[in-house]
Amino acid sequence: MSTQTAYTPANAGAPAARQGGAAFLVSRILLAALFLIAGVGKLAAPAGTMAYIASAGLPFPTLSYVVAVIVEVGGGVLLVLGYRARLVAAILAVFTVVTALVFHSALGDAGQQVNFLKNLAIAGGLLQVVLHGAGAYSIDRRVR
Repeated sequence: MSTQTAYTPANAGAPAARQGGAAFLVSRILLAALFLIAGVGKLAAPAGTMAYIASAGLPFPTLSYVVAVIVEVGGGVLLVLGYRARLVAAILAVFTVVTALVFHSALGDAGQQVNFLKNLAIAGGLLQVVLHGAGAYSIDRRVR
């Protein structure tokens, strides 16, 4: 008979390296894929991306473009590797919420509403990385 309650995780006493190792890696890869694909897409079409940024009313579209590419590609790579994952995930979460507010705030449009909510859901997934770290298969775990 076990004394474990519904509120006590089965691995509560396990070493941290065994808690969610592969699952943490897979979740980081899935989250990062969005940013990597978006960043590479921006690199492939800089003029169109800067025009879209300008059409949203953001000042300094070239600077905004460069920041977006650095955050998406750089953040995506760092998230996959699990390097400074909590900080990177926090930056990506803020970036994602700002993107939702700037580019998907026309909530009367069903498509924009879906994109807005997807961005919020992605930010929620990133906040899980902020709260729980990168997991066993990460540079963060190796440098501790």
